[in-house]
Amino acid sequence: MNSENEPKRCLGCGVILQEENILQEGYITSLENDICQRCFRMKNYGEYQVVTKSNEEYIEILKNVGRTKDLVLYITDLLNLEEDFNSIRSILPNKMILVLNKKDALPKSVKEKKLIKYLEDMKIQVEEVIVISCAKNYNIDYLLKRIKYYQTSKNVYVVGHTNAGKSSLINKLIQNYSNNPQELTMSPLPSTTLNTVNIEINEYLTLIDTPGLLDDGNIIDYVDINTMKKIVPNKEIKPRTYQVKVQQTLFIDNLVRLDIEDNNNLTFYISNMLEVERTFKDIDKLKDLKKYELDVKKDNDIVISGLGFIKCTNSGHITLYTLDKVLIYIRESLI
Repeated sequence: MNSENEPKRCLGCGVILQEENILQEGYITSLENDICQRCFRMKNYGEYQVVTKSNEEYIEILKNVGRTKDLVLYITDLLNLEEDFNSIRSILPNKMILVLNKKDALPKSVKEKKLIKYLEDMKIQVEEVIVISCAKNYNIDYLLKRIKYYQTSKNVYVVGHTNAGKSSLINKLIQNYSNNPQELTMSPLPSTTLNTVNIEINEYLTLIDTPGLLDDGNIIDYVDINTMKKIVPNKEIKPRTYQVKVQQTLFIDNLVRLDIEDNNNLTFYISNMLEVERTFKDIDKLKDLKKYELDVKKDNDIVISGLGFIKCTNSGHITLYTLDKVLIYIRESLI
């Protein structure tokens, strides 16, 4: 409930509601409404209005979270694990559960224990690592039990990068365990949540959603909406493996070019809607994109932020071309 002195905020994205300027965020036709026009049109018509926010604004919000002693749920996407998890600790020293979301996007053969061990081996300073799937309602009961175990007050903050599934998780917790009719606005696009949003699950638990941290290197930020819809998996991905015996070139749609110089087996963990094309011809397609020279070792992953990853069975040299500013890095194989 808002006090008389507090501005009314959108229940979908947390922005302050206003009816003076249709061009500014938070616009509504009447202050009796509970969600802004932007959230209304996103929920009902799938329309997305771009809102430009900086990470500095969001980090200030997280710094305020760090000044509390409340439990934090840090949500991350299993297909797009961040390169450096511990950097968030400089902002958030709170007790933290690392929640690995979107288990449903990985093949069923991928074992949960292996994923947890992989993260634990990275020496991330968290209370516990938990694998979930909001889409399949997987492990949500267990997560709630662990929230109750670790929480230091009624308030529990939910943080993470854009498109990690924070709002999906909160909506699932509302659906499973609460009579609260509130529903957060969900979209695969960045800057859906604009400020903190409080959601009371029950008398013992209030979840506080925070804006998703913007990933400057995420490929989703540099493509049109139709391409974005192809990139974000909507069901379990089917890994595609290519045996390279001679110099070959592989393309992922019009987004990535890989020139393979050494014998290797490459397995692509990307959306099924993205086309992978192989050619033996010396062509110039996508050579105008940003170029990366990569030396991979046996059982390394090439991670393309926002797109997924490519497992390399053998060591060798690969020249990769992709969109400017997209983050590329190499890690030990996740799978």
